[in-house]
Amino acid sequence: MSYNLLKGKRGIIFGALDENSIAWKTAERAHEEGAEFVLTNAPVALRMGTINTLAEKTNSEVIPADATKVEDLENLIEKSQEILGGKLDFVLHSIGMSINVRKGKHYTDQNYDWTHKGLDVSAMSFHKLMQTLYKKDAMNEWGSIVALTYMAAQRVFPDYNDMADNKAYLESVARSFGYFFGKDKKVRVNTISQSPTPTSAGQGVKGFTGFMNYAEKMSPLGNATALECADYTLTLFSDLTKKVTLQNLFHDGGFSNMGVSQEIMEAMEE
Repeated sequence: MSYNLLKGKRGIIFGALDENSIAWKTAERAHEEGAEFVLTNAPVALRMGTINTLAEKTNSEVIPADATKVEDLENLIEKSQEILGGKLDFVLHSIGMSINVRKGKHYTDQNYDWTHKGLDVSAMSFHKLMQTLYKKDAMNEWGSIVALTYMAAQRVFPDYNDMADNKAYLESVARSFGYFFGKDKKVRVNTISQSPTPTSAGQGVKGFTGFMNYAEKMSPLGNATALECADYTLTLFSDLTKKVTLQNLFHDGGFSNMGVSQEIMEAMEE
């Protein structure tokens, strides 16, 4: 069902890789709700994924950009405004990567070159993106910038590895830069802390299936899907949330406020 929530709005969506990704679902739903947008991802990710299929489906253009490079971001933002015909109303940062996780390096045995690269891609890129948007005055008033995060930024999930540190940094950047974006430009900045979701990145975490099953049993409403996260993201892009900013918003079926569930207790007693 469409509500025309984003009719007339323009934006950029980072990170759509394949149909399992939250960014992909967000793009589909944003299109259904009347938005126009540019899709972007790193050149290497564009070669791995099927983003052109999404672009065709949503009548969007794809602009390659390495989000760790300011010059790429400047080009992306300039070209996006040219293509879309004006300033932006929304931006989704859905980027995360840990080489340590991919290569199976334990948190207590980091390759620090890999750690630094993951921090740059997953979190520092968010500061670079917002700084570029800010300096170029590329956002309309009451626009919305959203980044995706995870609760490992606040609590220990051992196999989430250095991605937990990346997400903590990301959330801090959202608050700190969000203050200036709100004060100076009337632009909202928020993060969504999503349930464990079987995206390409999520499934790379060790023990992911068991982790998802645990979260499902712990959450009173169960795990939130990628599509449900997309719907929630659209509310933050819309005019219905004009005074919501500097928030880390949990979208996890209630998991974040649970101590223990009856299902987990019963499983432990078996």
